[in-house]
Amino acid sequence: MPEPALSAFLSGRLDTPRAFYAASKAGNMGEMTGNAAGGFMNITFLLNGETVELCEVDPTRSLLSWLREERGLTGTKEGCNEGDCGACSVLVSNGEGVAAQNACLLLLGQLDGRAITTVEGLSGPKGVLHPVQQALVDHHGSQCGFCTPGIAVTLAGAHLQGATDFDTRLAGNLCRCTGYAPIVRAAQSAAEMAVPEWFAPQKRPQGDGAQPTSVDALANEIMRRPHATLIAGNTDVGLWLNKDLRKLSDVIFLGDVADLKRHVVDAEGIHIGAGVSIEALRELLDAHHPHFAAMLARFASAQIRAAATIGGNIANASPIGDTPPALIALDARLYLRRGEARRVVALEDFFIAYGRQDRQAGEFIEGLTIPRQEDNLRVYKNSKRFDQDISAVLGAFNIAIKDGIVQSARIAFGGMAATPKRARAVEAALLGQPWSRQSIATAQGVFERDFTPIDDLRASAAYRLDVARAMLERAWLEDQGVSTNVREVAP
Repeated sequence: MPEPALSAFLSGRLDTPRAFYAASKAGNMGEMTGNAAGGFMNITFLLNGETVELCEVDPTRSLLSWLREERGLTGTKEGCNEGDCGACSVLVSNGEGVAAQNACLLLLGQLDGRAITTVEGLSGPKGVLHPVQQALVDHHGSQCGFCTPGIAVTLAGAHLQGATDFDTRLAGNLCRCTGYAPIVRAAQSAAEMAVPEWFAPQKRPQGDGAQPTSVDALANEIMRRPHATLIAGNTDVGLWLNKDLRKLSDVIFLGDVADLKRHVVDAEGIHIGAGVSIEALRELLDAHHPHFAAMLARFASAQIRAAATIGGNIANASPIGDTPPALIALDARLYLRRGEARRVVALEDFFIAYGRQDRQAGEFIEGLTIPRQEDNLRVYKNSKRFDQDISAVLGAFNIAIKDGIVQSARIAFGGMAATPKRARAVEAALLGQPWSRQSIATAQGVFERDFTPIDDLRASAAYRLDVARAMLERAWLEDQGVSTNVREVAP
């Protein structure tokens, strides 16, 4: 039986673009290369340059808890314990780069073969301060001090990468003392200084090899344990553990499955493995669908985007997930695998009802494809805060215009129904009509045919309908060349 095309794509062996679309055919199974068994695990990682070997530890224990209680590294603070405040930020190297992440959402089972740097690891020999630390002192950026360690770690990661988008980097580090001005001044000052020779958090050890390392091995393991919880970035499951206090007896970690982190762009589509991080997805889409990429800059925080995966954001089937509406508007296809069997489903058909998806026990998301197309996509996120907030409504509009007439329209929303959902009545009202304010007004009048949103803490049903209508008008105004930047103040 021929090798499955999707597996060939994910492993970098895809020879022809069209082969990707044969992924629903069954194929060969690779042999299991590691043992991702549930229960206790052996884990090896670097902590501030020192090799740590843990034997028979609970893989679902948080790094934050372990650092503070077992190592006495209390510089990593416990604030919200859900990835919002950034007080527990640490630097993580997985061999592909270094990024700040939240220790409260990092599990010990995710650390195998990684390198972790805490705030205690920023300084050099004989206590020489990192440039970021020194700049925070010089510019009085410490505030009350509780949030400062996480801020220092985040800025040290940005300094290492040569990044100067400090507002974006700091969106995941909350400080409510006196404001960010001295912190940003410190970051700007440190940016002029070289990275110290002794600061090398990108080095990492050889892991224990207990996790699946290929998509075939993962499929095999899931068939053995179809009810195990799959953990990639842990930005969602982490809340089950920290807030709901659930116990997970059987987990499979996906962080070592390199196949799932691949992406390829060819003449037929943008092919994305399920393990691609939201940050990597943002960078990828910037050249193809920049409006989508710009929205992803508002997806949680830099720490969360570095960990969260596109597969996870789809698989949790949240009605307010940020990526599904845009992907549905782009007619994305989802690739599902169960053992040797593969199938392809339209993403819009994957969501059946609240908490229900078209996915069998033992079946997992292997990847997705966005068909290559002219970029007509507009994506708008409505939330109470601009940065790091959950959507009340998210609208995606993929509308093609020719000679002033609407030729096609795919419109999808999150936050308007129990699942991410297309606005088919609105689409029908626009199709074949002049692209005009009158057509927009007519289409705005049929939103109730598509949606009956609910009242909740984020928004009322009436507000959601008003926002959805306004988003359609905003898409039209932008197409007319009108600036609709909500961060600009006009007279």
